[in-house]
Amino acid sequence: MQEFHQDISGYFQMQYLTGKEHIIPYLSQFMDLSQPLRILEVGCGEAGVLKAFYEAGHHCTGIELESHRIARAKELLAEEMKSGRLEFIVRNIYDINPQDEGLQAFDLIILKDVIEHIPGQEKIIPELRKFLSPGGHIFFAFPPWYMPFGGHQQVLKSKRLSKIPWMHLLPASLYRKILLSDGDDPRLVEELLELKDTGISIGRFESIASKYYQIINRTLYLINPIYQYKFGLKPFKVPPFFRSLPFIRNFYSTCAYFLIKNK
Repeated sequence: MQEFHQDISGYFQMQYLTGKEHIIPYLSQFMDLSQPLRILEVGCGEAGVLKAFYEAGHHCTGIELESHRIARAKELLAEEMKSGRLEFIVRNIYDINPQDEGLQAFDLIILKDVIEHIPGQEKIIPELRKFLSPGGHIFFAFPPWYMPFGGHQQVLKSKRLSKIPWMHLLPASLYRKILLSDGDDPRLVEELLELKDTGISIGRFESIASKYYQIINRTLYLINPIYQYKFGLKPFKVPPFFRSLPFIRNFYSTCAYFLIKNK
C-alpha cells in the first residue's frame, strides 16, 4: 500500500505514538507488561509500533515482506538495534519455521493494520500459533471492511475520490472505472481492488479467531486512535448499545482492537 510513502518519518512517528499512547495502555488492562516480554510484530513496516515496546523494555522482532521498509526501519532504529533487543526478518511468515530458525516462542504477537491485507485469513490466523508461547496473546487492530473508508480510498491522489465514503462497496467493475477516472496510478488502483477480497469485518474476524483462540477483549472505535495524529481528533469508542448491533456496527466502527489468547 502506497499510503504515506512521501512522509515515511511522519508515518513512523504516528505509529510510534499510537503504540506508546494507545496500544500499550490498552494491552496493560489485560496483560502484565511490567516484565520483559518477547514480542513479534507481523507486517511491522518501519517498526514505529515496535519502537514503543522496545522503549518499554521488551525484546522485539519484526517480520516484513518488503525489504526496503526494513532497510528504513534499520536506519530509524540504528541505535536501538545495538542493544540486541530489536531484530528484523525479511521473509514470508509462511516460510518461517520457528524451530528451524532457532526462534523462541513469543509472549505477544502484534498485527496492526495488517490482517485486512492478507489473503486466506482462515489460514494465517491459526498459523500464528506456531510462534506463540503457551498462554501467549495476539493483538489485532484493523479497519472493519464496511466502515466509510475500509477500502483505503483515502490514499488516492484524487482529492475528489479520496473523500467519498463507502465507495469501495460498489461492484468491482464499477469501482475500478471510478478509481481510474481521475488518473490515479493503475498499480495503486489494483491494490485497492485487492482489498475487496481481503477486507475483513468484525463478525468474520471473530468467527475465525474463536475457532482457535479465546477472545479476551474487543474494543471498537468510532474515532480511530491514530486519527489523533493524522487529523487532531480525540479517539472515541463506539457507545455500548451500538457495539452490540451485529453487522451494522461495521459501518461506523473505524477501528477494531482485539486481544486473543492461545487456548
